[in-house]
Amino acid sequence: MRFLVKMAKRALFIAILAMGASCVVMAQSGGVGTWPSQKPIRLIAVFPPGGSVDQVARVLAPALQAELKQNVIVENIGGASGVIGTSAMTRADPDGYTFAVVFDTHGVNPSLKDKLPYDTIKDIAPVILVGTSPMVLVASKNSGITSFKQLVEMSKAGKPFSYGSIGIGSLGHLAMARLAKQAGFDWNHIPYRGGGPLMQDVLGGQVQLAIGSEFLVKPHIESGGVIPLVITTSKRVPGLPNVPTVSESGFPGFNAPAWWAVLAPGKTSPAIVDSMNKALNKALKTPVVAEKFKSQGIEIVGGTPETAREFIGKQIGIWGKFVIENNIKETSQ
Repeated sequence: MRFLVKMAKRALFIAILAMGASCVVMAQSGGVGTWPSQKPIRLIAVFPPGGSVDQVARVLAPALQAELKQNVIVENIGGASGVIGTSAMTRADPDGYTFAVVFDTHGVNPSLKDKLPYDTIKDIAPVILVGTSPMVLVASKNSGITSFKQLVEMSKAGKPFSYGSIGIGSLGHLAMARLAKQAGFDWNHIPYRGGGPLMQDVLGGQVQLAIGSEFLVKPHIESGGVIPLVITTSKRVPGLPNVPTVSESGFPGFNAPAWWAVLAPGKTSPAIVDSMNKALNKALKTPVVAEKFKSQGIEIVGGTPETAREFIGKQIGIWGKFVIENNIKETSQ
């Protein structure tokens, strides 16, 4: 009898050890485990402070922190149209504590740059498509341009114009390059390292025109610092009801929305990606976040990681084709 009791205790002990080991394995190979209680979450904004990516990250961070009950720290790692920050994210441990907020340049970089330090498909796990927004072409007050019609007429007459964007291959750059090609304009592109430096120069009159997301330029439109000329989406938007679309201004069918997404290292546990996705969806629905994004022209999308993956894949196809067909190079001006 004593022998049987001893054997039963031993069997129970072994079972407990096995259960504990299986929990550890589950946490390491696909389960959530103790996430996100172990350490603060790092949210890399892949552009410098002052631009829309930085602002989106900083709007999301407090709501996400409240949802996850864990500190969320925004870190700006800008450069190379978002490549440097995205690369830093892909090199991080795929433990669910490092994510990146990216802009539409993410969908162009694979075609624009000869050698990326990561595989856009294999090394990255899309978490959520935050939202979309029109791009807005604005003029410096020193430029003398007050309407898109005037700009078109002067461009057709041969007057040269320069416009700034957040970088070579950014959606703003490609949208204006497509417009210039369609209209036969000879516009000079001036790339910047981010929205902050771009807006500083257009406000100061160092560049005549700038193309940026509504989120980036609207505060400067409202303050009277720049003059809005046209938006790149197919329909007018509530936030800028008096600003015409490119499509209604003589170029039918023109549509080029900006977008933002949150990504994770490719080997991050699917369970953690799903949990982060759910937390982000909840954060996007909080009144503070929803109102902030709405006021700055971002239409929230949200949804599943697969929704983000499909959207990004289509963007890579659409704009990648344009880059290749028009021989747009990273070193072009």
